[in-house]
Amino acid sequence: MTARPVLSRHVSQVLEVVTAAATGSGAVVRLGIVAPGGYGKTTVLREVERAFEDAGTSAAVVDDAHLLPDADLLALRARVERGDESVVVAYRPWPRSRALAALAESLGRARPSLMLEPFTREQVRAVLPASARGLVDFVHQQTGGVPRFVRRLAGLTAAEVPPDVVASFRADLDWLDPDVQKYLLAAEAGAALRLDLLGGLLGGDADAVGDVIEAGRATGLVAADGTLPPIARTAVAALSRTDRRIAVRQRLAELQLRSGGPVLELVRPLIDLGETGVGTGGQAGVAGPELAAAFRAAADEALATDPALAERLLAAIGTPSAEVAVRRATAAAMAGDLDAAMRLADHVISSGDTEHRGTAAEVAAIALAHRGQLARSTELHRWSPSSTSAAFAVIGQVGTGRLPAEALPVAPPTMLEGGASLMAQGVVESVTSSATTSLSTLVRAAGLLEPAGKAVLLPDTPAALAALVALHSGEPGVAESVLDRAAATSSGGALMAVRHRLLRGWIAMQRGNLAQARETLVALRKVGRPLEPRDWLFAVALEIGIARRNSDLATLKRTWEQACEAVLRHPVDLFTFLPLGEFATAAARLRDQHRLAPHLLAARNLLRDLGDPSLWAVPLHWSALHAAIIAEETSVAEEHAASLAACRDRSRYAGIVSVAAESWLDVLAGKVDADQVEESARGLHAVGQWWDASRLAGQAAIRTSDRQAMVRLLDCARLLQGRPTGAARKQPEPVVEADAGKLSDREREVAELVVGGLTYKQVGDRLFISAKTVEHHMARIRQRLGCGSRAELLDQLRQIVG
Repeated sequence: MTARPVLSRHVSQVLEVVTAAATGSGAVVRLGIVAPGGYGKTTVLREVERAFEDAGTSAAVVDDAHLLPDADLLALRARVERGDESVVVAYRPWPRSRALAALAESLGRARPSLMLEPFTREQVRAVLPASARGLVDFVHQQTGGVPRFVRRLAGLTAAEVPPDVVASFRADLDWLDPDVQKYLLAAEAGAALRLDLLGGLLGGDADAVGDVIEAGRATGLVAADGTLPPIARTAVAALSRTDRRIAVRQRLAELQLRSGGPVLELVRPLIDLGETGVGTGGQAGVAGPELAAAFRAAADEALATDPALAERLLAAIGTPSAEVAVRRATAAAMAGDLDAAMRLADHVISSGDTEHRGTAAEVAAIALAHRGQLARSTELHRWSPSSTSAAFAVIGQVGTGRLPAEALPVAPPTMLEGGASLMAQGVVESVTSSATTSLSTLVRAAGLLEPAGKAVLLPDTPAALAALVALHSGEPGVAESVLDRAAATSSGGALMAVRHRLLRGWIAMQRGNLAQARETLVALRKVGRPLEPRDWLFAVALEIGIARRNSDLATLKRTWEQACEAVLRHPVDLFTFLPLGEFATAAARLRDQHRLAPHLLAARNLLRDLGDPSLWAVPLHWSALHAAIIAEETSVAEEHAASLAACRDRSRYAGIVSVAAESWLDVLAGKVDADQVEESARGLHAVGQWWDASRLAGQAAIRTSDRQAMVRLLDCARLLQGRPTGAARKQPEPVVEADAGKLSDREREVAELVVGGLTYKQVGDRLFISAKTVEHHMARIRQRLGCGSRAELLDQLRQIVG
């Protein structure tokens, strides 16, 4: 038995009426069935024929009446008008000759025409076999519910259109009129409802264009809203002649460009169509200056959101002019391809094109800043005539130890020039004025450039500079806020995203949140792209800093060679003092100070040339103090403490760090004043040095002979580190009831850290006790729990501490 076709409720109701008329009184049935191609007219006619055959009566059933000559249509209308026989006619809404219109009118007087509609999701589900029922939404979305297309996908096993199904559309396309084929290609390009563009493409008036649109919709390939269902769009793109598709896209782009409209979506597919003279490598030129202009306009549209696409569009123009080369260099730099940016910019600089050399120099200068070549970058900026370059040159001068002799350039009242001018002003203020003034200026610069987001190419963002100033002046909250806003607004684009994340990780490290800092490095490694020297310097320093704070000597040794290479690749400048200070401390820990000595000397000379600004000097002296303490160079440590004391009255941060430095030296000398230590530690905590604050209190605790002071300082250390104090540790903890009470508070702390994978040395550093003491704790725990092996001990501890 043949399965009945899937029909809508409306169609089924009409067929019931037809069947009743044929089998009952034998009344005459006159019916018109109208729908585009593929909507199931033939299927409905078969059901009508079956109804008449079952009733033993006859009817004139005509399919594709729109293809009949006028004489046949007029004869068919005469039979309808006589009213003595049943006539059922199916036809498309176009072409609609006068004869077909007359036939439709006669049929409509007898009974309203049956208009077939696309399948609903429920009908699609009924068509698909049981094995493909999970693909209902995919099939409906791909086909738009057109019955013919749904049946072509009935054998799907995955949410993907097979090539043979796409190929099946060739029969639908090959016989179409050339103008209809052009219209379908315009619809594939998204211009099906743009009558202005279609008029220029088809070369006809509004009536002629309207006829082509109707003819296109009658094929069933175009939905009522003028869009192509995805499967039809794929077929039109894949099966149309390549040269014809390219010609349509080119013409639409030229027309759109003349009207001032967006051209990116029209031009994008032309990049990879190599046979047209448009290639990704720029080996061949585009066909004509108008299309080249369209590619430039499309690149401008893509630059802010997808600079890599903008660079490909410009490369497709072929042999570029100096203007196009500079545009490509800018796009390549914004996409993070600094090698390509510098090659293109250098070619323009050396070409003798005076009009674009300045812009090329600015692009090269920005790329060099990211490469860590701030001095060379500054030279190129000074060579460029733009006001932004003049501002960036000032930043570079200060960063390399030279105060500008001339006044800051007057910037035009635009967002970019204003932001660059404020950046320069803020950096100058960081060495000539107070940290508060500098920070305020840089934060305002960041706010001014926020609307530009990733649409601008910068050597550094005001957010990054503000974060550096904030970290150097004990304002980590401000640094965190400005970096979060920069990330939310994509300030500086992909080229600056890594820098912002690294600075965010640096804040976490200073606060002792080493897991979060480590996550920053892990996320960057997942990207898989090598870091530029400036970012690599900070990334290596972050890894060194995490390892040092974790007492992870193996990682420290393993990473140290990278640190030495990083400082060789990136000359010392004012904005690298944070990683340089971290390297100084690590070098002392590894007894390898001589390799870093020239770089530290360069930093001190740079500070001297700038007049020893306290904002930048204090963190470097603080790191050098700790390096000297680790190296047991007491006299050197005292020199740095004296340098910090000289800066004490210049800022709140300098005062706090200076007092802490004196407290640390006193503690190491065995003079522990618990009140002074606690005040110094809390001061460090207040300016973001959480790990250092906890360390100071802990070191004092293990060096004092006063039991009461020791307990107090240990609680202070734990509190500043974010660990529970003695009082807090008395709160109930999740333990196995059978083991409750077997471990003391201290033993539980040790057990938690050992189970967490820390070595005895690392546990001791966390709890401010020696590794030997940790070993004794573990021996007592093992004895108390009666464990025969280390594996058994760890298994029991996991149950106890959860």
